[in-house]
Amino acid sequence: MSAGLLAGKVVLVTGVVTTESIAYGVARRAGELGAQVVLTALDRDLERAREAARSLDVDTVLTYDVTRPGAGLELVEAVGERFGRLDAALHAIAFAPRAALSGSMLGVDPAQLEQAFRTSTVSYAELAEVLRRLSPPPGASLVGLDFDAAGAWSVYNWMGVCKAGLESLNRYLARDLGAIGIRSNLVAAGPVHTRAASGIPGFEELLDAWEQRSPLPWDPRDTEPVADSVCYLFSDLARAVTGEILHVDGGYHAMAGPLRGPGRG
Repeated sequence: MSAGLLAGKVVLVTGVVTTESIAYGVARRAGELGAQVVLTALDRDLERAREAARSLDVDTVLTYDVTRPGAGLELVEAVGERFGRLDAALHAIAFAPRAALSGSMLGVDPAQLEQAFRTSTVSYAELAEVLRRLSPPPGASLVGLDFDAAGAWSVYNWMGVCKAGLESLNRYLARDLGAIGIRSNLVAAGPVHTRAASGIPGFEELLDAWEQRSPLPWDPRDTEPVADSVCYLFSDLARAVTGEILHVDGGYHAMAGPLRGPGRG
C-alpha cells in the first residue's frame, strides 16, 4: 500500500500489549501510512503498552476496560479532548477462561461465559458507539479481528461461539451505521502466534491444519498481511465495503479438505 494512504486520519487501536500481536502490527502499519495512532490498554497492561507505543513513536496510550461500566464514554472524552475526532478503530479485544476453550462445551460456569461474551462480542458494539460519537462526516471505519466461525473447530469452543456472535453483530452494525457513513467489517485471520493464542489449549492443532490445507504458505509469526488488510479497510479505498468478513488466512477457508499430509505430498 502506498505511503500516505491514511494521512490525516486518527486511528484507535485496542489490544496492543506485545510487539508480536496483530494489533501492534496494525498500529505500526497505520503509522507508516500516515495515520495518527492512539492505543488503548487495560490498567494492568499500561506499562507494557507504553513500551510498545514508544517503539512505534506513538504518544497516546489510554486506559480502556470494556468490562467496566462507563469506560466507553470515558474513552470518547479522552480521545475527543486530545484529537477532536476519530476516523477508524480496531477492535482487538477477546477473552475466555481456559475451561471455555477446550474439552466439552457442557458444564462451563455461566458467569465465565457471560464475561467472555461481554468482552469478546458485546464490546464491539461499544467501540462502534465510541466511533459514532467522534467520527466526522462523511464517516469512519470500524474493523474487528475475527477467527472464522463458519464451523466448529477441534479447539476454541465457546470463543468460537463468541466469534459467531461477533460476525452476526458486524452485519447488524453495518445496517445501523451505514446511514451515517460508518463502515463495519471483520478480518478473519489465520492462526498467529500471539499472547492470546498462547492461552488456547491445542493451538498447535490449528497450525497443523493450516500446514495441510492452506493453498498459500501461512507464516503464523507474520502479522503484516493481516495488518495490511485492516489498513485497507480503514482507508477510503474500502469506502463501499461494509458488513464484510475479509479472510486473510492463506485461502484455508475456501478449501474443502487437506491439500497436503500423509499420502498427499
